[in-house]
Amino acid sequence: MAIRIKSRWHHSDRNESRYRTFADSAGALAFIIWRLSVEHAREIHREGFDYASDHERIRVISEYCAFAVQLVDRLAHRRVDDEGRAALIVALGRRLADQMQDNLLDIAGPGEYRAPFVEMLNERLDDYARFDFDDNAPGFEALRYLGDRIMRSMGVSQTNRWVMDHVMEISAPELFEKIAKSVDGLLATAA
Repeated sequence: MAIRIKSRWHHSDRNESRYRTFADSAGALAFIIWRLSVEHAREIHREGFDYASDHERIRVISEYCAFAVQLVDRLAHRRVDDEGRAALIVALGRRLADQMQDNLLDIAGPGEYRAPFVEMLNERLDDYARFDFDDNAPGFEALRYLGDRIMRSMGVSQTNRWVMDHVMEISAPELFEKIAKSVDGLLATAA
């Protein structure tokens, strides 16, 4: 998947150099996570897996978002104190919930979509907390969990039975690589 992501703050003579807040970094990371999650959901379809509805596609995007948030949390743990990390993850979750609200208003019509997304996000983060994060990458159990959640979101069918393998072997490692680069670039000046 070839998607270009800007993962560093722009520095120039006209923009005074300053430290970015965790809220600034969370906003940029939320944009990156949303864009990557949507692109990975599209890639699954391009690879021949089927969505029965837009609701399934939204659930897949939500699962990728939750996986990415836990990646940010794990990667930030190495470079940010607990208070800053908590502020980053809370702000990131809120920004993604806002993004979900805006997109579902267009797709599904009026309604409250933030709360169900936040509830799902909290559940997934609790689940991912049980899994190893070895050698600065998610462990097998975390990758398998993501693949299983995506397969369940799409519905188990003959066409979709291999989606778990695709997620574990291709999609999740690509997502991790881009998230890791983004966290390194954006948190370098966060304070």
